[in-house]
Amino acid sequence: MPLILPPRLTASARTLRDTARQRGLRTVELPDHEVPEELRGGSAHLHAGPSFADAVAPALGIAPLEAPADWLARLPIAFVRREIRAVPIREAYGLRRPAFVKSPNDKGIPALVYADGSRLPGPDAVDPETVVLVSDVVVFDEEYRLYLLDGQVHTGSRYAASGRLHLAPLSPAAHAFGTELLAAAGHTLPSAIVVDVGLTDVGQWAVIEANAAWAGGCYESSPDRALDVVLRAAGPAAHLTERDSAFVRCVSGRRPSAAPPRGRR
Repeated sequence: MPLILPPRLTASARTLRDTARQRGLRTVELPDHEVPEELRGGSAHLHAGPSFADAVAPALGIAPLEAPADWLARLPIAFVRREIRAVPIREAYGLRRPAFVKSPNDKGIPALVYADGSRLPGPDAVDPETVVLVSDVVVFDEEYRLYLLDGQVHTGSRYAASGRLHLAPLSPAAHAFGTELLAAAGHTLPSAIVVDVGLTDVGQWAVIEANAAWAGGCYESSPDRALDVVLRAAGPAAHLTERDSAFVRCVSGRRPSAAPPRGRR
């Protein structure tokens, strides 16, 4: 089965491409959103951003997995350490205080601390029913990416410290927190997913967000083990398990926006 990639590769995507080739997998970098006839409806895997995945996954017969839009908001407070709500953006327009607001599973709404709801993209730019996550502002001293597979922390790494990119190996404490999270809430996630966690400025571990494994950077994670998760997270729909069928991404027409700043969530 080939690994399908977009035309412009990040450093992480190049690493995963090279890792796939070392395994003997064929890799195909599509020049645009057009899927060649020989790849349509066949057996393939995908590593790409959300907008590219939305454009090509249906034709490729790929079922990309992601967390439910309200997953973060439904976690117990002990795992998030802040109030988080999943609401239509029309409701978020009424905010009269600073809040961290983002799209749940893509970058349609830039992930930022907004001074109030009037600073959000207006109804001329986004459907008022679009769901956003609204959370209290929390400062993270360290941020880690965990690649989760079949209820286990498969690999991971630190990607930020004090709000700046700062790569390092996965710490035992971050691994332990991920294991604790999976024991309590692993059944609410697909079998292959990425979850970012962090240590707050008051020394508490908290979940930052969930991300699709097929769209994220692997940082200092083991490329081979990260690829295990990517291949499961965006593989042939024909191979989809009953458990994972509830976590297949619905095609979105929203445009991607700027990447979120680090540190404040």
